[in-house]
Amino acid sequence: MTESQTKTKIWPQLLMVAATVIWGTSFLIMKQAVDGLPVFYLLAVRFTLGSGLLAVIFCRRWKNLDRAALKGGAVLGLLMEGAYIFQTYGLSGLGPLQGTTPGKNAFFTGIYCVLVPFFSWLLFRKRPDLYNVAAALFCMAGIGLVSLGGETGLVGGDVLTMLGGAMFALHILAVPRYAQRSDVVLLTVLQFATMAALSWLGMLVAGQSAVPIPLDNWARIAYLAAFATALAMLFQNVGQANTPPAAAAVLLSLEAPFGVLFSVLFGDERPTPAMYAGFAIIFFAIILSETKLSFLPRRKKFDRGA
Repeated sequence: MTESQTKTKIWPQLLMVAATVIWGTSFLIMKQAVDGLPVFYLLAVRFTLGSGLLAVIFCRRWKNLDRAALKGGAVLGLLMEGAYIFQTYGLSGLGPLQGTTPGKNAFFTGIYCVLVPFFSWLLFRKRPDLYNVAAALFCMAGIGLVSLGGETGLVGGDVLTMLGGAMFALHILAVPRYAQRSDVVLLTVLQFATMAALSWLGMLVAGQSAVPIPLDNWARIAYLAAFATALAMLFQNVGQANTPPAAAAVLLSLEAPFGVLFSVLFGDERPTPAMYAGFAIIFFAIILSETKLSFLPRRKKFDRGA
């Protein structure tokens, strides 16, 4: 691999890691913001502000609007909105289905790390190599150690969360497909607009109503809209458009450990030996996925002496 190819390969990965750091900071803020606010209402405000902000900043990109971009933005928005809904109701519960715990919610959402290589094989006939499979399994084990602690037992909310993880996996696969035909920044704006529209519609279907938002909550929502939505998801989509899906899934899985890390630093979470082990395993999974252990010395083949 040449030096120019290496540089080209690194920047998309750095964008995705930056996105996971921002999402890691957003867990505590989201937990505070959602108190007293209907879920669909919070999502609707968040994605409306996020899409509006990007639409203004990148107004010149609208000249690239075409039918392919509209279709791509709608599909990406539908997949991501579905993932958010399953993830949220997996945590809170839905009807007779009992909600799961935050740790299990993070763990079961992370199944996209394992699903992406196999979905890619199923949908696009791109067979994962041994390194992809091993990295995905190590990644899942690491997320489990970081997120689960001593939590056991399967409830209905776990199943909803796994469905959300499957939709995250489909979104990861869809981004590079549509980014080949459309401006990825414009796709991101249209994705947010779709999510905002679906969230407002969800409010009506769920019978939720808008409520006054306290001033301190507006600051939290502004952070979620500007950073956790507009900036982080733009980083995600641009990075994914230039990274193989299996590798992107492993990098994006850093969201869970970063979330736990910031909860330890600024919240009530307390570190455990299992967490440290999980961080180490996830780090190894990333190294395995990105390098395929190419840095290790290879056994030299010697010709038989004359």
